[in-house]
Amino acid sequence: MALVENGRYDEDRFRISEATAGDFVSLLKPRVMSLVVFTAFVGFLAAPVAPNPLIAVIAILSIAVGAGASGALNMWYDADIDAVMTRTASRPVPSGRVLPGEALIFGVVLSGLSVMTLGVLVNWLAASLLAFTIFFYAVVYTMWLKRSTPQNIVIGGAAGAFPPMIGWAAATGSVSFESVILFLVIFLWTPPHFWALALFKCEDYARAGIPMMPNVAGAASTRRQIFAYTVVVAPVAVLPWGLGYTTVFYGITSILLGVGFVYYAWTVFAMTDADRAMRPAKALFGYSLLYLFAIFAAYLGDAVYERAAGLAGI
Repeated sequence: MALVENGRYDEDRFRISEATAGDFVSLLKPRVMSLVVFTAFVGFLAAPVAPNPLIAVIAILSIAVGAGASGALNMWYDADIDAVMTRTASRPVPSGRVLPGEALIFGVVLSGLSVMTLGVLVNWLAASLLAFTIFFYAVVYTMWLKRSTPQNIVIGGAAGAFPPMIGWAAATGSVSFESVILFLVIFLWTPPHFWALALFKCEDYARAGIPMMPNVAGAASTRRQIFAYTVVVAPVAVLPWGLGYTTVFYGITSILLGVGFVYYAWTVFAMTDADRAMRPAKALFGYSLLYLFAIFAAYLGDAVYERAAGLAGI
């Protein structure tokens, strides 16, 4: 029996939970968590200090648990709108497999556990950044921005952009301009990525009453803004090379990936309303995932190479 019907939330306080371990894993949003963990790992290894393997494991696990906690709190609060959207209706809470109270307690406990572990065993700067990230995603974005403004993704994107800074802070106990650039890459990447999704899922968002950009400003305005953000993020991603933080390998890779990103954004910009299949938007959404992963993979490869070269005296 579902707990949410016709978009309205109705908790049955006396029903026995049907949740399995897999349902609680789903609450953690493992696909989103994997990208968070990867970018945090890159931030940790890119930091200019000798990595401590034990600290690395503790830090990355803490960040992963914190990211999962944010996902659980998001699913708890968004059960009503998740129930009316095709891509989220089968999630554990709206489908009734996990009780709302269970999701809330799960998210709160994991939040506290992840922050305390990171603070006590690594350092409190990294823990503070993680705590702020969880708060920003669960409260500022989920409870406020998502339902109130078409700029929800623009501002809320900061939550997903903090992991490389947290990883850097875990390694060094500080925040540098280099880690801020990694933050900016994800922050500026988020709008074109999610607005591409919103273009071909606009009916879903309309049913849920979420003011995504295509539903508020229209598809044409959204396509222009996607292109504008893309032509900004592409050169920002090249900055680490321009500022001497990386080698030419990363520089060339980031330039080529950026050209591809701008090309796909241009196809969306040039798309007409007659294209009901939204093929350019779907292609951009897919490429944007590849782009972010490849940018950070190149950054990681560059950092590992430079550290190995330094140890070898090259």
